[in-house]
Amino acid sequence: MKRVHRPPLQHPLAPLFARAIDSFSAALNPESIRHYQGTARNFLSYLGANHPEVHRLDQLRREPHILGWMSCLRSQVPPLVTASYMGRLIALRPIFSELAWSEQLAELAHLIRREDIPRRPQRCPRPLSPEQDELLQQEFLRRNDLGGNVFLLIRHTGMRIGECADLSDDCLRSTGPNQWAIHVPLGKLKTERMVPVDSFVCKLVQRLRFFRFLDQLPPDGRLLARPRTKDTLLHCFRDYLHQVCHSLGLSTRIVPHQMRHTYATEMLRAGVTLPALMKLLGHTSADMTMQYLDVALQDLQREFELARSKPRHLVPQPRVPSAPLRPGLDGLLDSLLAAQHVLEMFRRALPDGTSRHRLDRLSNRLTKIIIEARKLRTP
Repeated sequence: MKRVHRPPLQHPLAPLFARAIDSFSAALNPESIRHYQGTARNFLSYLGANHPEVHRLDQLRREPHILGWMSCLRSQVPPLVTASYMGRLIALRPIFSELAWSEQLAELAHLIRREDIPRRPQRCPRPLSPEQDELLQQEFLRRNDLGGNVFLLIRHTGMRIGECADLSDDCLRSTGPNQWAIHVPLGKLKTERMVPVDSFVCKLVQRLRFFRFLDQLPPDGRLLARPRTKDTLLHCFRDYLHQVCHSLGLSTRIVPHQMRHTYATEMLRAGVTLPALMKLLGHTSADMTMQYLDVALQDLQREFELARSKPRHLVPQPRVPSAPLRPGLDGLLDSLLAAQHVLEMFRRALPDGTSRHRLDRLSNRLTKIIIEARKLRTP
């Protein structure tokens, strides 16, 4: 993608802002540096158009210069989304902090305050609905082309689309007898991970290797061929998903990241714990993982019924001592409690069905007998 090269900004403060950005951004990536530079350009453009009398840093004031710029950002047409507005304020704050230190003007560090930055909007999880998920997977399987296999791989591993584009040709690793995992390279959070997969995902990887073999581009060690750049490849995949959704008549806009949300919700419902799910998704914060989960009423109902049928905190403990049983009623109670424990462990090993319900009734009767026996023992 070609970037538009704009002429240098003609403002007396532009060299000072440029030096401040160069000072604290030496270890940042080019995209972050461009963000700081763009924010400084936006602020100085506003300053030159609305307050041309400002030529020195000591002339800057919170009112009207900073608050006026913030008001101008909020009144843009089309309006800035909250995340973009926050990004501008957060980017300008360190510039002022650097200038306050380098130019010995402490008041510059207080021009933008913490309360000026709005809270990040709470994003609800966006998993696919069961109908959408089934329709898309069926269509991907039917097409069985490069794009279809890529999106099936994303759906069944929970990786980001950018991570999928970076997969190496040998990403599928054996972790044991008939056990496989995909090595996901360094991604958005600068972390790498191993994601366990089943035989279906192994077939997807083999299929993608076959497509890579048919591609005319020379081998570069990656699973997916890049016609030009990574951004070009991602743009092609997003266009592919848009075309598939259009052919299926799905009116709702669907993006690749929703498949990652769907995978996370599916793993939660399958019984994966939160720490394990964090590892699968490559998250470093439990708060981020919680944003991916869609806990519906049916999930709460299932957990409630499970807690009632398998009360972990009420599991009877075995009371079979190594010494001979105590005589009399105490020994009878020991035997009943041991039988109750064995019955409960056997019941849990059975699948849901008629046999399990019969054992439930038997366990309830045994519990009543134990209660009555304890009453007899009480003087």
